[in-house]
Amino acid sequence: VSSWSKDKPVPESYIFPPETRPGNLIVPTCKTIPVIELCNAEGRNRTDIIQQILKASQEYGFFQVVNHGISENLMNESMDVFSELFEMPDEDKVILYSEDPKKSCRLLTSSLNYDREKVHQWRDNLRHPCHPLQDCIKHWPQKPIRYREVVAALSIEAKKLGLRILELVSEGLGLESGYFGDKLSEALHLFVNHYPPCPDPSLTLGITKHCDPNLLTILHQGDVQGLQIFNNEEWIGVEPLPNAFVVNIGNQLQIISNNKLKSGEHRVVTNSRVARTTAAFFIAPSEDSIIEPAISLVGEASVYRAFEYKDFLLDYLSHIGSNEVVLGRFESQSL
Repeated sequence: VSSWSKDKPVPESYIFPPETRPGNLIVPTCKTIPVIELCNAEGRNRTDIIQQILKASQEYGFFQVVNHGISENLMNESMDVFSELFEMPDEDKVILYSEDPKKSCRLLTSSLNYDREKVHQWRDNLRHPCHPLQDCIKHWPQKPIRYREVVAALSIEAKKLGLRILELVSEGLGLESGYFGDKLSEALHLFVNHYPPCPDPSLTLGITKHCDPNLLTILHQGDVQGLQIFNNEEWIGVEPLPNAFVVNIGNQLQIISNNKLKSGEHRVVTNSRVARTTAAFFIAPSEDSIIEPAISLVGEASVYRAFEYKDFLLDYLSHIGSNEVVLGRFESQSL
């Protein structure tokens, strides 16, 4: 999209039907998601911070963290590198482009379902795994020159942050320390999304309404607004805050918590003024992990049956955007 979208009207194939268009782009930000001072979790306020995380995860499936320990310089440098990548000449970007789903690092446009989807999303997307780092890094982009060094440093810190938050969640749910370690949080994937300015944002979406299939997502959304979450039957804008990460609960955390936490539905809208570039780290189980509600959280009934994570992913990709359908297929009574 970034190669051809300048000074052109929105193509028909990018115009969403009226019922799913964003239409009015002005949504409430006064009701925005909670902001949590994560540094306070290391002191006497730990219990209070844990309760804030649980409350936000129950009510919204989203929260923002500030004072999280990742340096401002690393965050800024990373976003600069991501922006540089999408501003590279087409001949450099085309090297990264691929329609081969087996290619671990690839640049694509709209979504994985480009050839089958009815309407395209107004975004370009670079995706690649980040763990184990020594195996993945050799497949990452070679341009910009700083990409591998900077993104490696950020991915290490993002994984640490995610595990730290998961440990607080575990403690809050009454699970043993390290419950979400090892295979349940083994995979780490980076999605860098680039949304060029759009001639008519009321007709398009950067990403359609969905929940994330993974365990936990750590998002740096830069300083341009666009992320919206669906809560209490209305869309709420997530305000970009300096040096903050947006954290959202994935489907697997909802399932393991036996619905005590919820995966938040969200979408991305475009704008006509400036490009927006974001970086999302997806912490996920290994594909052969067995997922099921934690025994101590089941009580009288387990909402979900046990399954392999790779089976969930297959179902998710077939029904993306229909969260109730996807989760329903893994409920206990659906056996």
